[in-house]
Amino acid sequence: MRRLKEFWLQPSPDTTPEALHQLVRDLRPDVILVEARLQGLKTRTASRRRDADIVIVSDKEQLINARKANDTVAFEITVQSRKDHEKVVEALAFRPDYVLVQCPDWKVIPLENLIVQSKGRSKLLARTKSFEESRVALNCLELGADGIVLTSANSDETLKTRDLVAGEFGNVPLERARITTVRPIGTGSRVCVDTVEIIGPGEGLLTGCSSGGLFLIEGEVNSNPHVNPRPFRVNAGPVSLYALTGEAKTCYLSELSAGETVLLVDASGKSRTVDVARVKIERRPMLLIEASSGDRTIKTIVQNAETVRLVTPDGSKQVSQLKPGDDVLVRLEMGGRHFGTRVADEMIIER
Repeated sequence: MRRLKEFWLQPSPDTTPEALHQLVRDLRPDVILVEARLQGLKTRTASRRRDADIVIVSDKEQLINARKANDTVAFEITVQSRKDHEKVVEALAFRPDYVLVQCPDWKVIPLENLIVQSKGRSKLLARTKSFEESRVALNCLELGADGIVLTSANSDETLKTRDLVAGEFGNVPLERARITTVRPIGTGSRVCVDTVEIIGPGEGLLTGCSSGGLFLIEGEVNSNPHVNPRPFRVNAGPVSLYALTGEAKTCYLSELSAGETVLLVDASGKSRTVDVARVKIERRPMLLIEASSGDRTIKTIVQNAETVRLVTPDGSKQVSQLKPGDDVLVRLEMGGRHFGTRVADEMIIER
């Protein structure tokens, strides 16, 4: 079972109180503010002040005293050498609740070593200054750091990093839609999205003709008599379809390439971000699929092949065997999108 990640924010000195209030309102309520306080907003704090919710210390004596006082304590250190690593190991013997690590030079190897040392003893948080640094820290040694302490003056970067921290454990609301039409159409340029991860049963990409109605299309994880499974691949549909990406935005399948990020979702709605290893586009025969949910009609187009499956409430089903009356899992939303970003109140018609 994966450990829940934490998001701590140390505001830039240039951030005004008004801007910080707005930023914290935009963040989830479980954000922890570092060396900062807000009037009128209840937020947990971490500071070198003894009246903080989490007391930050930087040497062994302070750590021992904080433990004796039953404080919730975070041991902070900058790791630049093996000696610094040894100091962390020594501090772990006193079981600090958190270890805050800053790695100014080598960023991966020190974190990998400390993840192993701290597991089951203390929560390891990495100090970062950007989304990309945070992404590296959260993926070291597969388990990743237990959280991020971000210092950034950029509110967009902050929100993006918060979403990254929560993304592995976020849920995408899925609903049932009933198939009304399945019919062959002509050939088209079909996109296979090959990821850098192993895709699980019932897990895949959300794609569709409209951003307001996306179908959960399963990865090629199933065995069959003719083709070996390709559990890294989603046969996602034609180049013009929308796909949900790792930032809860949409893009066209034609825009994906190696290094881009997409969102894998399973039948329960649990999501995780993965990177694309390659995109393979070929001309193939297509199927048009229509489904209804309440008074809404949504559509998607897929390759007409037995290896392509839509996720249903009871598993998954080959698109070549779908028929009217079958239920499939979809994501529905209202409003439109502008360059992939949702605009809730925008009226848009897509047929």
